Amino acid sequence: MPGVVLVGAQWGDEGKGKATDLLGSRVDHVVKFNGGNNAGHTVVVGDEKYALHLLPSGILSPGVTPVIANGVVVDIDVLFEELDALAARGVDVSRLLVSGSAHVIAPYHRTIDKVTERFLGKRRIGTTGRGIGPAYADKISRVGLRMWDLFDEKILRAKIEGALDQKNHLLVKVYNRRAVDVDETVDELLKHADRLRPMVVDTSVELNRALDEGKNVLFEAGQATMLDIDHGTYPFVTSSNATAGGAVTGSGVGPTRIDSVIGVIKAYTTRVGEGPFPTELFDDKGAFLAKAGHEFGTTTGRPRRCGWYDAVIARYASRVNGLTDLVVTKLDVLTGLEKVPVCVAYDVDGVRHDEMPTDQTAFHHAKPIYEELDGWWEDISGARTLDDLPPAARAYVDALEQMSGTRISAIGVGPARDAIIPIHDLIHARGH
Repeated sequence: MPGVVLVGAQWGDEGKGKATDLLGSRVDHVVKFNGGNNAGHTVVVGDEKYALHLLPSGILSPGVTPVIANGVVVDIDVLFEELDALAARGVDVSRLLVSGSAHVIAPYHRTIDKVTERFLGKRRIGTTGRGIGPAYADKISRVGLRMWDLFDEKILRAKIEGALDQKNHLLVKVYNRRAVDVDETVDELLKHADRLRPMVVDTSVELNRALDEGKNVLFEAGQATMLDIDHGTYPFVTSSNATAGGAVTGSGVGPTRIDSVIGVIKAYTTRVGEGPFPTELFDDKGAFLAKAGHEFGTTTGRPRRCGWYDAVIARYASRVNGLTDLVVTKLDVLTGLEKVPVCVAYDVDGVRHDEMPTDQTAFHHAKPIYEELDGWWEDISGARTLDDLPPAARAYVDALEQMSGTRISAIGVGPARDAIIPIHDLIHARGH
């Protein structure tokens, strides 16, 4: 049975939680394989709205085993806050598994993240200040803390001492901050050990066993393609691999276990934080998209920058992820526009680019080349089949599919759980 990867095909906030929820009743495990609590999913279940940050959104589906895999960095305080908040609302959180190889966000990671952003000033990256980048930096520098370490105080203390030996010099001498105390940090992390122990396992073994038994496993990316550390708009990116390849390294399953890759993409484009954004709007149309789409970050609360659909980015996401399917969300937001522009290529210093330039300078200077499509006025929030869409909305979807290079298999037409038009089966064997 399939291993399915679900990724964001823009800069995040595309509605991956909705797509995961759509698949939830058909999968046995939902795996978060990258990132930390710097990204959010909003899932609406009936009259209830759930904002998840660290936990995979599959935790809301009864019978599903949610997994935080080795590629994630974990803020343990946030983990327990989210678990307790869901339990208080009647959600069963007892099935959660956490990889012992997942890295831990220590208090000093959050401190360094915040003071570094302030120090950079105008050159800041636009991080969430939650310690994600510094935790990944320690992982690559081989001075990171893993979940397993919390069960051996001697190892934990030695690792924290080694990490803080350099960091305290940086905090005190460069940032003029107080040094971090080793004992306080050890105690802060050790207090979680007993509660963590039952849920910490080798999740690679668990996931491969599930696939061997014919179960469906969904790998859910945090962040999105254009924020990937290797394939995003560097340096304005996250610190992990949010593309489909990250599902393999971030979970400990081989690439031959993946059968399909679903990209989630808005019917327009948004971005939070710093960095270039070719189709960004600064006029009343941008304000319209922001208001109609309720465009505020799930994790940060920051207003999202809004722009038209970018088919260049869609094609790029299709290529680097090997997408088999696209789920287009928030088509309903475009209702009421006379014309809907779509970016089909870029103009970079007078030269047309049909593919996304990965050179930072070229992308920064990219100007969108638009094709205008007819808009529609009809309310489409009740549409449940393609035939329910007005002709102009249907034509818009058909145009996006042709321009993006990947078949569109579902369309979101509203925030409600069932406000979606299924077109093709999202769980299918390789090559179908």
